[in-house]
Amino acid sequence: MMLSAGNGFIMQSDKYSRDNAGQSLKKYTLLKKGELAYNHGASKAKQFGCCYELREEEARIPYVYHCFKVQDTEYTPYVALELNNTKMDKQLKRLVSSSVRMDGLLNISYDEYMSVVVYLPAYAEQKHIADFLEKLDMRIAKQEQLIESLKKYKRGVMRVIFRDKAILFAKTAKWKSVRLGDECAFFSGGTPKSTDSSFYGGSIPFIRSGEIHNEKTELFLTKEGLKCSSAKMISKGDLIVALYGATSGEVDISKIDGAINQAILCIRPTQINRTFLKYLLEDRKDDILNTYLQGGQGNLSAEIIKNLVFDVPDDQSQLKAVDFLSLIDERINSSLKYIEALTELYSGFMQQLFI
Repeated sequence: MMLSAGNGFIMQSDKYSRDNAGQSLKKYTLLKKGELAYNHGASKAKQFGCCYELREEEARIPYVYHCFKVQDTEYTPYVALELNNTKMDKQLKRLVSSSVRMDGLLNISYDEYMSVVVYLPAYAEQKHIADFLEKLDMRIAKQEQLIESLKKYKRGVMRVIFRDKAILFAKTAKWKSVRLGDECAFFSGGTPKSTDSSFYGGSIPFIRSGEIHNEKTELFLTKEGLKCSSAKMISKGDLIVALYGATSGEVDISKIDGAINQAILCIRPTQINRTFLKYLLEDRKDDILNTYLQGGQGNLSAEIIKNLVFDVPDDQSQLKAVDFLSLIDERINSSLKYIEALTELYSGFMQQLFI
């Protein structure tokens, strides 16, 4: 097993699709259930490493981890929470004597790590706090599982609707084959010169491809920046598609008024229900990418999207599909908001319950 900053102990095969240990275990430590390990590797999630308790019966872990056991007079899960709390970072930061080593590990020795100070209440209180936070953590995990199940269910429903044409539609539903270029208006935007500071810092949200699902943007344009560039304004409710980069093929209904750059395509249907088209493009995303982006290389374009041909049902059937899929989306969104509230609650307790 290995120690992940975000997920604690995980199987190496889950991370790397194989077991790195092979036939040799010389560079591995046998850790027993209830013992702890500190991974002094820096990561985005844990800048100064992470410490977790092993919950499995035993595990072989890389020998570079600092391993130890808590005295029986203390409650191990509580100590693990204390050591993994962000407040511990102040102590760990002082221990880092130089930059990260070639193997990606911080220069924190075992003895140095053992010098950190923790403040422990009575055993009964340690147990009460740790058990409560564990229950909250389990509730968050269950909520995450629910969201994944809902997303999987939605994918299945979309597949049946758009590919099998076997749900929600009456037997008399009329389908026709359409080319999007014949049914919609299209336009993309542009980017003002980044070297001209007068173009940025205004009040116009500047939507980039990684932000098409968001309700706010990182950058804002001035009126001058919009006027002196190819950036184009879109309205809340417009259908937008990401053309470039890691988000290629992502599609959504814009949640804000704002300007778009060249990496976003705005689609304004004239004959097709806008939300129906959004779900249709969402369902066909992988097919589109596999067809037009060979090996994941390249970008989508307005011409590619315009030339897509789909079977589309009559207006009434489109509305039925939209109503049903929107109900699933509403459940997913409410579940996401609930998990955000639970996560915020957990973070608040972590800040308040530990010194």
